[in-house]
Amino acid sequence: MTTAFDPIVLGGRRLASRIAMAPMTRSRAFGPGAEPTELMATYYAQRAGAGLIVTEGIQPSPVGQGYPNTPGLHTPGQVAAWRTVTDAVHREGGVIFAQLMHTGRIGHPSLLPEGLVPVAPSAVAAEGQVFTAEGPKDFVTPKELGETEIRQTIDDFVEAAKGAVDAGFDGVEIHGANGYLVHQFLAPNTNRRADAWGGDVEGRIRFAVELTTAVAEAIGGHRVGLRISPGNPYNDIAESEPAEVYEALLERLAGSDLAYLHLLEGPDRDLTARLRKAWPGTLVLNPFTYPEATGPDALALIEDGVADMIAYGALFLANPDLPARLAAGGPFNPPDPATFYGGDHRGYTDYPTLSA
Repeated sequence: MTTAFDPIVLGGRRLASRIAMAPMTRSRAFGPGAEPTELMATYYAQRAGAGLIVTEGIQPSPVGQGYPNTPGLHTPGQVAAWRTVTDAVHREGGVIFAQLMHTGRIGHPSLLPEGLVPVAPSAVAAEGQVFTAEGPKDFVTPKELGETEIRQTIDDFVEAAKGAVDAGFDGVEIHGANGYLVHQFLAPNTNRRADAWGGDVEGRIRFAVELTTAVAEAIGGHRVGLRISPGNPYNDIAESEPAEVYEALLERLAGSDLAYLHLLEGPDRDLTARLRKAWPGTLVLNPFTYPEATGPDALALIEDGVADMIAYGALFLANPDLPARLAAGGPFNPPDPATFYGGDHRGYTDYPTLSA
């Protein structure tokens, strides 16, 4: 029987365990350069006992930034600063992937260089507000991406992925979840295009397919993961019947030899089983455990064959040495609820099927 503490080969690398650290936005890249700091190097090195670390979201271009003080991977200075982080993790024996996150319409012009505005597949504003240096502000109507701009955005991801390799990362994870740009192309309420980048299922998955394929061709599929959150309503996304879209997406990517698929699970475990069947490679699961943070019981999902790896978010914040504590059966520092509700399963708490 396979357990969470057995090694696994991912992207040609042997991981010490099947316990992953989920990506969690930190907003610690203070200063105009959006560069990671020594504090961030310490934070990730403390958690190098994870089989795999996936970083906080990193914008692949200036217009991809949606929150204050999030780090980038699109300048030489940022690449050099990330090397400090990857070196610190590798000294502790860890493996670390950079999550590339373009927030699309989730953001505000005040967070961007002068003259830039948030972009999206369609000019549809999200309901809600975003936090800025001046306090919460309503989301604005984004600029609809034209064909040339879509191609440029894909190129931005490719260049950021190359920069990640130069910075010493073991790979990258493309953020296709939580209502950000890739997810906006997948969802019918945010992608209202009538051209080849929208409309039917094939059109709506095209951006995710071409972006992921381009990054895989540039740095090798074994260095690339993809994160998805089918049906997650966070950031004003509406996907009432996600199975058809995501099964089509995985079918198109099945031959890309990606390192893994990272599934942020909703309350429908049957959908998880369908996607598990559709995906031929490694499945990293951030399981649905609302209203609790993912706990030790989730490790049984590996033994049951539901997933190949389990990703922990909030519990890793509170317990930097989480794998050792899981192996020993505890004790565990309790995560701060404010941290959790902004982390693993933000959005899924809005599901009408949940009673609490």
